[in-house]
Amino acid sequence: MSTQNDPAPRRHEPAMHGAPGHALVTGCGSGIGAAITGRLLAGGWRVTGVDIRAPRQEPAGDFRYEQADLADTGAILRLCANCTDVDALVHAAGFMRVNPVGAFRPEDGEAMWRVHVQAAETMIDALAARMPAGGRIVLIGSRTAAGAAGRGQYAATKAALLGLARSCAAELAPRGVTVNVVAPGATDTPMLADPSRGGSPPRLPPIGRFIRTDEIAELVAYLLGPFAAAITGQQIVVCGGGSL
Repeated sequence: MSTQNDPAPRRHEPAMHGAPGHALVTGCGSGIGAAITGRLLAGGWRVTGVDIRAPRQEPAGDFRYEQADLADTGAILRLCANCTDVDALVHAAGFMRVNPVGAFRPEDGEAMWRVHVQAAETMIDALAARMPAGGRIVLIGSRTAAGAAGRGQYAATKAALLGLARSCAAELAPRGVTVNVVAPGATDTPMLADPSRGGSPPRLPPIGRFIRTDEIAELVAYLLGPFAAAITGQQIVVCGGGSL
């Protein structure tokens, strides 16, 4: 039984009634992050989009852009301090540097770690405690987390996301806050043509085409929605059969 002195729990509309809330999406400027931002806005979410560069065209809907370098922990903490009512966190920002064994570049590994893993750690630590029951966290990983020649440093950061997600999921499950990883295979984004990937070209999946960003966005939207409350601590691989 409750009394008048009991604090009223904040209700989480996405999980309980299907009504979208406020999502913080990193990497909103292009690629998967931009597709997720557009999909959530179309679904009625209020979105705070974070990127080092603003989107070329501001998305339609209840959108607010915040400029931040996700390699800068101080910038992330300032961002999180200004986002006091986040219902969902989607960490989609990322980049790839490829170096074979014998030519690892510590600066590349550190840069990817800071954006992929340390940024996720910092945001989860700052935001999860303030999320309502039924909050959602989705980290964009990679099928490469299972290992790929020439991509060891990149794969290490994406593999770390799964350990982070499962650990946080175990802690947050009693509150109904879910934490999952969506791990795409080769996706049709500007990253495919990034010259920094050098001699590690993407492989066409068995389905005969690259993954589309809207396919990833739809899956993320589902994980943020009311019917995904029982899915937590999971890595969902979207690879077009590439991992078979």
